[in-house]
Amino acid sequence: MQRDQLDGLLAFVYVAEKRSFTAAAARLGVSPSAVSQTVRQLEQKLGLRLLNRTTRSVGLTEAGTRFLERVGPAVGHLLAAVDDLSDLRDRPSGLLRLNLSRIACAMLLEPVLSDFLRAYPEIRLDVALDDGFVDIVKDGFDAGIRLGGTVERDMVAIRLGPEHIGLALVGSPDYLARRGRPEHPRDLAAHDCVRHRFVTSGVIWRWEFEHFDGETVQVAVDGPLIANDSSLTVRAALDGIGLAYTLDAYVAPHVASGRLVRLLPDWSPRFPGFQLYHPGRIGMPPKLRAFVDFIRERAAAFASG
Repeated sequence: MQRDQLDGLLAFVYVAEKRSFTAAAARLGVSPSAVSQTVRQLEQKLGLRLLNRTTRSVGLTEAGTRFLERVGPAVGHLLAAVDDLSDLRDRPSGLLRLNLSRIACAMLLEPVLSDFLRAYPEIRLDVALDDGFVDIVKDGFDAGIRLGGTVERDMVAIRLGPEHIGLALVGSPDYLARRGRPEHPRDLAAHDCVRHRFVTSGVIWRWEFEHFDGETVQVAVDGPLIANDSSLTVRAALDGIGLAYTLDAYVAPHVASGRLVRLLPDWSPRFPGFQLYHPGRIGMPPKLRAFVDFIRERAAAFASG
């Protein structure tokens, strides 16, 4: 059967079940004459009469009876499949696959994870942490979360939290009591620093500073620890192992509590904040819409708090 021969199947099944063009038309939301024409075109394509019609009644021919026995269940399965998609379209449910950088997970996902899953019990999250550049379409993810400057331009990007975010150089009071405070980025050559290694390239990050007057400085720092995880970096700074250089919002609670001290605040560069990104421009599934709305609200509250 050619693809266009499927056009009249639904109309035929509805007419055959109700023995009425009028009832079938009401169910399909079209006129009885339109249903009659669609069924007649199907009969012409098949080369067989399926229905006997009089001015008073509609009946099945032998061919129509045999056809309904085979086609009826198949049409039922097709309609059930459409209903399943409608269900996904109308309510947040199903598997939501997310790809996040580790620091995005720590700052944005972890604080809301339990509340989100309680609020949407029919959603299942599949979370992958990766600090490298990931093709979320190729790898089958629904969305990703990265800093704005790293999101591909062909993605639909939704800002989470502040438009811009800065870096903060921090150290513990204990470390600073032992080693003193740097007054300029170049002073860091005499300090122990917790360095960051990029996962994908293996390159150790050269710390970059930008003064409010526009002057920029890059420093190849040294120290007893190299890590590729921001939580370990901050833990090391809290323990007095060395100075850490990471996102200001990530260490803000520790600075507020006095467990870490902010250093060189006039030298903190700023760059685009976190964005959730996904490939589709229309028809965002409810599970992703629910997640976006939930995490945006919490990120805004976190930024303002």
